[in-house]
Amino acid sequence: MKAAILKTLNTPLAIEQIPQPLAGTGEVIVDVVAAPVLSYAQEVFSGARRYPIELPIVPGCGAIGRVRTTGPDATHLQAGDWVFCDPTVRSRDDALMPDIVLQGWSARGEGGAKLQRYFHDGPFAEQLRVPTENAVRIGTIGTIGTIDAADAARWCALNTLLVPYGGLLAADLRAGEIVLVSGATGNFGSACVAVALAMGARCVVAPGRNAQALETLARKFGERVRTVALGGDEATDRERMQQAAPGPIDCVIDLMPPSVPAATVRTAVMAVRPYGRVVLMGGVGMLGGAGLELPYPWIMRNDITLKGKWMYPTQAVTLMTGLIRGGLLDLGHFDVTTFALDEANEAVAHAAANGGPFRMTVICL
Repeated sequence: MKAAILKTLNTPLAIEQIPQPLAGTGEVIVDVVAAPVLSYAQEVFSGARRYPIELPIVPGCGAIGRVRTTGPDATHLQAGDWVFCDPTVRSRDDALMPDIVLQGWSARGEGGAKLQRYFHDGPFAEQLRVPTENAVRIGTIGTIGTIDAADAARWCALNTLLVPYGGLLAADLRAGEIVLVSGATGNFGSACVAVALAMGARCVVAPGRNAQALETLARKFGERVRTVALGGDEATDRERMQQAAPGPIDCVIDLMPPSVPAATVRTAVMAVRPYGRVVLMGGVGMLGGAGLELPYPWIMRNDITLKGKWMYPTQAVTLMTGLIRGGLLDLGHFDVTTFALDEANEAVAHAAANGGPFRMTVICL
């Protein structure tokens, strides 16, 4: 089969023929139809992000495809079913503390490295081998609930939408509540706005410095989104966030990237009401610098619930598919640019130059 291979860092992907994957027990082979190219893929492939990956590797992170073959333990999946290939692979031999990797993308720790050596290659290829539980059905082979192949690229939005959805589920967001999205003008942050509204949020407070991105959010979602232009003063910005909300802010989701100062995150976090919830999903501190300093008395006396969340639970894909099929979440918000597998290097360059809210670069096979 044809695949795009990263052989060494800071070199172009090589488009070559490699052996087809074989399914064992607990595994599924998927014919890849569409694979998203993350906006920072070029940084990973160049080594700038210092991801712990073992080369050579067929890269990529998540895909939409159709089941080719299943192992003997699959009881519901059928050949031809449309699936989301969830890149979040968990080890199966420790239910309390499983090692977790992103297949074809990154691993963490000794256990993660061992797991990645087996579930190694990602979806920049004609076929992909995944654990059975990671081939999550999003459309059947029948006429009800199927997916048109022409729409597969747009379904790659799941890759972006699921991350903030995991944070909102961790926050136990309830219909009618007010949520503040810290990082709302970014790729994951803007998706979080859309998902929170689909889940029934009364209002989403969306702070940011990118005036054009704020205007896009207001235009797409109307009065249920309250945008706030950040000025840089912590106390003033926090007050403006609270004033923009139609009531006390019930929960805050932080999705800020590593380059953002910790003070910007703290500004949003401390806008939450007493007894409110905060979920941290961003990258502050990952590149060094000051950590997020929150006052102990403020957390304790205001009964604040503070959580960290990485990715999303296993049931999130099925629930998210329900939001989309129920008409609550519109994939039409996303603008998609597609490339063939032979154009994988052009796709990576395009993704780097054209990232941002509701914009996707996708390799279609």
